[in-house]
Amino acid sequence: MPTNILMPALSPTMEKGNLAKWLKKEGDAIKSGDVIAEIETDKATMEVEAVDEGTLAKILIPAGTQDVAVNSVIAVLAGDGEDVKAAASASPQGGAAAPQPASSTPPSPPQAGGRKEASASVSSSPPSQRSAAGPAAAANSNPSPLGAEGGAAPAAPGGGASAQASAASRTFSSPLARRLAKQANLDIARVPGSGPHGRVIARDIETAKSGAGLKSPQSAPAAAAPASLSDQQILALYEAGSYELVPHDNMRRTIAQRLTQSTQTIPHIFLTIDCDIGQLTAAREQVNAAAPKTADGKPAYKLSVNDFVIKAFALALQRIPDANVSWTEGGMLKHRHSDIGVAVALPGGLITPLIRNAEAKSLSAISNEMKDLAARARGRKLKPHEYQGGTSAVSNLGMYGIKDFTAVINPPHATILAVGTGEERAVVRGGKIEIATMMSVTLSCDHRAVDGALGAELLRAFKTLIENPVMMVV
Repeated sequence: MPTNILMPALSPTMEKGNLAKWLKKEGDAIKSGDVIAEIETDKATMEVEAVDEGTLAKILIPAGTQDVAVNSVIAVLAGDGEDVKAAASASPQGGAAAPQPASSTPPSPPQAGGRKEASASVSSSPPSQRSAAGPAAAANSNPSPLGAEGGAAPAAPGGGASAQASAASRTFSSPLARRLAKQANLDIARVPGSGPHGRVIARDIETAKSGAGLKSPQSAPAAAAPASLSDQQILALYEAGSYELVPHDNMRRTIAQRLTQSTQTIPHIFLTIDCDIGQLTAAREQVNAAAPKTADGKPAYKLSVNDFVIKAFALALQRIPDANVSWTEGGMLKHRHSDIGVAVALPGGLITPLIRNAEAKSLSAISNEMKDLAARARGRKLKPHEYQGGTSAVSNLGMYGIKDFTAVINPPHATILAVGTGEERAVVRGGKIEIATMMSVTLSCDHRAVDGALGAELLRAFKTLIENPVMMVV
């Protein structure tokens, strides 16, 4: 039988994507591992590899199509020995180019005797992660403003108030999850879902078998959030022709969804401290002046204040390990390394590429790695593992002259450090007024995981390191 090529889920957070380019045309022979298309997600442009071999019989979604739902059939592959024309004529929707309504959960692994569902995977994923519709949602995904699932559960078929009531009263789950729950004698209504829109999937059942994170039988559904103004209500407030309506792109929609999720589900507290960075700025100038030259005569590195901030924060998390955590309902994840996300502004949004094991890297290594990540982030060329996960994050608006601000936590992180500008201020030392170069930083904490006293310890450790930069190299 012909094989359907589905729109792959290129990251755990992806629900829709733009089919930017086909690299193969109808009639081309396809080998396993061939790059067949380029897909634009909310964060990057990524290549898609073929899993199966055969002939590309029919392209259903043309290049340039936007907002193609994950798991929509985008093309049909005829297997070896199959009639290509017959496979094309038997394609879904009679060969129409419009995307199929997508399932809100990735397809379950094929069972014995079952038919193949797709043949696309992310080129950057290891073979163990490749599946019929791309990589499954990783356990260490970022359910967050910058990298995770969000939104309400899908409404039940039929529409109207009765359909909404039905959706609210039942648990959304995959068929495989329901079967596994029945075999394990588990009440699936008590199993927290990690799939799209909170859907219970197979891995949730495996986790629940140990009893970890099960919902209380008496727990009642959370009260619905007050409805915001509809588009029509907002537009009615303004005179026609007095505005331009610019549609949201995928990145802006994702950021809006996850920022809302973060502020609604995480109890934020904020702690601010002032740091004297006089020694840091002097050390930075000396180090940059002594940087060796490359073959083309350019400095091998050029440190920024932000490089020192990343290193100091990474080391502070190692000194206060109880703050280097992620909250889960089943327990606290205590991280061994400091994987620091650094906010990078993009047109229409932002992304947080990761400096992994930042506590063990030199300042020059952090600087060069950050420059590379930022450049590829702006070109939307990052791979999912380069911006998903992490243990905390840094957001620096000092280059814009911002004195201090508060940042929204990026789950699964429990903290984020907001960094203001370094500026000369009058300070009192020993009863005398002096001029010092000061920088204000604000730590946002998930109060479930990091309370005020613990957050204060983390900020004190950071202040000690940033004010004495020589301590970062010993």
